[in-house]
Amino acid sequence: MSKQTGKLKIKPKKLFGAALTYLIILAVCFIFLFPILWLVLASFSKTGSIYSFKGFFPTAYSFDSFVKLFTDTEMYNYPRWFGNTLFISLMSSLIGTALTILTAYCMSRFRFKSRKAMMKTTLVLGMFPSFMTMTAVYILMTQFNLINQQWGLIMIYSAGAPMGYLTQKGFFDTISVSIDEAARIDGASNFKIFVKITLPLAAPMIVYTLLSSFVWPWSDFILPKLLLKNKDLYTVAVGLMSLDNTEFSRFAAGSVFIAIPIIVFYFALSKFLINGLSAGAVKQ
Repeated sequence: MSKQTGKLKIKPKKLFGAALTYLIILAVCFIFLFPILWLVLASFSKTGSIYSFKGFFPTAYSFDSFVKLFTDTEMYNYPRWFGNTLFISLMSSLIGTALTILTAYCMSRFRFKSRKAMMKTTLVLGMFPSFMTMTAVYILMTQFNLINQQWGLIMIYSAGAPMGYLTQKGFFDTISVSIDEAARIDGASNFKIFVKITLPLAAPMIVYTLLSSFVWPWSDFILPKLLLKNKDLYTVAVGLMSLDNTEFSRFAAGSVFIAIPIIVFYFALSKFLINGLSAGAVKQ
């Protein structure tokens, strides 16, 4: 019995290391969670102004900010902004996912001249921040009369989505080529193999691509601010930034509410997300 008890003893050095690790984790969690907690509490501020806060937190709480967010739409039409953002994000994710999946499948399954050069080029171009192209994008959109047009934003988001095809390509690389060869022997065309065999197997990656393509336009501020000048065409990010300082609680309420759909989607489809991301990260 004494021997078993001795084996269960934890060395002070290991105990100190474990305690220090947990303290660091708790500190990091607090750093990340405190701004979220503060924003949620600020959305329930009764006065609505940030200047009435006592320290970090409001002095009185109510649901007035959420009520005004959807009822007082004469100056700040949040429901319209929310609808604009939803339309742009949905269309961008659908078109962008289709282009990304097609690009990844072609790069994974077909061998052609300059294939490796194209892969290296897209990898290098993806390293540059998107705001470097803002001037060129604005001039192009002006020439095509796409300023103040939601479809102009959708085109930009959709065209930029295939640049991140490498994760999807890694997923297609894990699907055995022998399946394609067996189907081709039976007389299936490349298109039929893609639709009937590859797409059903790639369901986790398609869901992952849809959500990742949805999040970018859902939360983007720079492009909508650059291209949308009409207040009725604003997305939520641009609309909320146009609020006065006295409407801070409404700003916080809008920020909290717009996060709800993303949270719901991620929790509902987390299984597909984890499977898709992990499968696309390893080549077998």
